[in-house]
Amino acid sequence: MSKRDYYEVLGVQRSVTEVELKKSFRRLAMKYHPDRCPDDPHAQEKFKEAKEAYEVLSDSQKRSMYDQYGHAAFEGGMGGRGSGAGFGDMGDIFGDIFGDIFGGGGGGGGRGRTRRGADLRYIMELDLEEAVFGIEKKFDIPTQVLCHHCNGSGSEDGKTVSCKTCHGHGRVRMQNGIFSIQQTCPHCAGSGRAIEKPCKQCHGEGRLEETRTLSVRIPAGVDNGDRIRLTGQGEVGPAGTEAGDLYVEVHVREHAIFQRDGTHLYCELPIRFAQAALGAELLVPTLEGEAGITIPPETQTGQQFTLRGRGVKSVRGGRTGDLICRVMVETPVRLTREQRELLEKLEATFVDGDAGQHTPRAKTWMDEVKQFWSRVTS
Repeated sequence: MSKRDYYEVLGVQRSVTEVELKKSFRRLAMKYHPDRCPDDPHAQEKFKEAKEAYEVLSDSQKRSMYDQYGHAAFEGGMGGRGSGAGFGDMGDIFGDIFGDIFGGGGGGGGRGRTRRGADLRYIMELDLEEAVFGIEKKFDIPTQVLCHHCNGSGSEDGKTVSCKTCHGHGRVRMQNGIFSIQQTCPHCAGSGRAIEKPCKQCHGEGRLEETRTLSVRIPAGVDNGDRIRLTGQGEVGPAGTEAGDLYVEVHVREHAIFQRDGTHLYCELPIRFAQAALGAELLVPTLEGEAGITIPPETQTGQQFTLRGRGVKSVRGGRTGDLICRVMVETPVRLTREQRELLEKLEATFVDGDAGQHTPRAKTWMDEVKQFWSRVTS
């Protein structure tokens, strides 16, 4: 089966720039990488095809040969690579492309590539009211900060010399059989420079451990799992390079009265059985104070009553949610003698023959029980 045109594989025109070429390959690599598509049997082949095309077209000399001779440029020895074009110098591809895609950066970042410190995550516990209305909170976080003694350089005298391992190139080449792989110099981390006199405070790291007090504004309406990014408040990178970010993740504590579901609030409303039978006017709590609610006669346990707009306004916008009250009819306890006698008189007024008029759910349940037993015994 003949190979597809490399430009077609990457979905680009022949006039494509290096930046556009890299962007196209990155998109295909993320789409077809085997780790991301373990259940797709064709993903690995598409991934290899895209990688082979990118290796050729990203090299100006190989691209010129391909534009002139096509695939024949790399067959029969013309290109010096045989038919396996695309698999010779994998270190460059995986270092430059997959370091960007998957955040590696250590597989072959060339000299001068921007490094940064680690991102941090902080779990912030909030009360429901704080999450709903917003609040400004201060918190302490241990992190790596710039060494003030050497100003982040890692050098006691501020001087650096050419790295003896990579000779200032920032990269070293590793030979493994027929494969030659370039990778970031492990001694200078790709900078091409080394420190002769390490700072006595940070021992050449350019950073120190320190606990900082930060302040963050929690916007109204945040919910469990929402994150707030504080740019540049993470760890300072090695030798004082750019700091990472700090992500404040919201965890809302359980509330004694309300349960939250998105923008809606739920609560249980306990009432006496006389109130349920006769109806009542009650006051219920909301996050903004009390609100009146009408309980109609013959209310049953589980019935819900909605107070519109008494829920939460989402941090992402939209209308404010509702407060939904679920009625719980309570059986009275610790009755006085008078109360017991009154209940006994009430119970005596119910006749077995017309009990269904007063307890419709009980009658329906008994009818279903009778039908069940008739099926079992038949």
